[in-house]
Amino acid sequence: MLEIKWIRNNLDEVKTFLKNRYNDFDVDRIVALDEEKRKLLAETENLKAQRNEGSRKVAEAKATGKDATDLMEELRELGQRVKDIDAAVGKLDEELQALLLQVPNRPHDSVPVGKDENDNVEIRKWGTPKKFDFDPQAHWDIGEKLGILDFGRGVSLSQSRFTVLRGLGARLERALINFMLDLHTMHHGYREIQPPFMVNSQTMLGTGQLPKFAEDLYKCENEDLWLIPTAEVPLTNLHAGEIIPEEQLPLYYTAYTPCFRKEAGSYGRDVRGMMRQHQFDKVEMVKLCKPENSYNELEKLTNNAEEVLQKLEIPYRVICLCTGDMGFGASKTYDIEVWLPFQDKYREISSCSNCEDFQARRMGTRYKPTDGGKPRYVHTLNGSGIAIGRTLIAVLENYQREDGSVEIPEVLVPYMGGVREISLPLA
Repeated sequence: MLEIKWIRNNLDEVKTFLKNRYNDFDVDRIVALDEEKRKLLAETENLKAQRNEGSRKVAEAKATGKDATDLMEELRELGQRVKDIDAAVGKLDEELQALLLQVPNRPHDSVPVGKDENDNVEIRKWGTPKKFDFDPQAHWDIGEKLGILDFGRGVSLSQSRFTVLRGLGARLERALINFMLDLHTMHHGYREIQPPFMVNSQTMLGTGQLPKFAEDLYKCENEDLWLIPTAEVPLTNLHAGEIIPEEQLPLYYTAYTPCFRKEAGSYGRDVRGMMRQHQFDKVEMVKLCKPENSYNELEKLTNNAEEVLQKLEIPYRVICLCTGDMGFGASKTYDIEVWLPFQDKYREISSCSNCEDFQARRMGTRYKPTDGGKPRYVHTLNGSGIAIGRTLIAVLENYQREDGSVEIPEVLVPYMGGVREISLPLA
């Protein structure tokens, strides 16, 4: 969340970035509530000063044997007025905090201004899309013919947007998870975490999923537990409410988790296959660092995600999201889009974002400078490292053969127990 003092002192800038984000939030309401709250606080401070002076006079009157009845009645009235104002301040503050949680993050100055995905800016490309001597098939056709993807049973067991992986399909998913975790922990310096897959409301609020995105989340009935939409939520909240010694920064965390999303608002999009599921696997990367280092850390984080696709030898591109397409809590986001032959286009497979101190303020996560200065909020970063299901799609489509078999990328062969291809079942 943004600091109210900063909003108050930079109101024109706030209105400009809200406009650039195509967000119609009424920030004037926040300023008005803040002004009313500050007036009441000033009034209550004045009343408390009067009450203190009145108490002194009562004590003096009693000491000299004078009647203090009227003075005591004035004190009672002052005390009641202070109580009334404190209650009003409490209500104002509750409404103010609720509104502050709805304000999106301020975009970094380097973020392109634009309305939607059409205004995103391509930063670079890696690899050349393969030219096939045949018409490439969609991953759902490849997977069903090979007997490794079962969409029908996914629906019968659950509902639409759930899939059963079988045999070498399940093993390929597991191989991708282990490959990514090994890469990030052994070569990129991340510490592996196995977090809970369910978290409480405060944890969801800390990273910005609540209250804004409640309709896209799965909640456990009669319990304050939510299924996580991404490992970013528990990983970023590991140090909620803590003051971290500066010498411990930066902190790098990675985790594999299943992720759960209702996909609210995506009706009719990617209805076939595994592109948009209610449950999917992902390896996530999270960083907590000092503010002055965060944009350098964002570049490194994005490069870490890119290396996954480079080692898999699958073409991709990196784009910088514009103000209108960027996520609620991000100050700057790079999307990595992988090449999918059947669709003949790039599709998003990872988002890498710097949230600056937006999440840290919500979580209360600060660091203590070594010079003994006042604790400062950390900057938090997160990125998919990467989405497993979409990577499986990319492997099936980019490594498919004309006979319907699929070659296993060389880097995954050790994780597949030496299996080098997935072939059609014998007749």
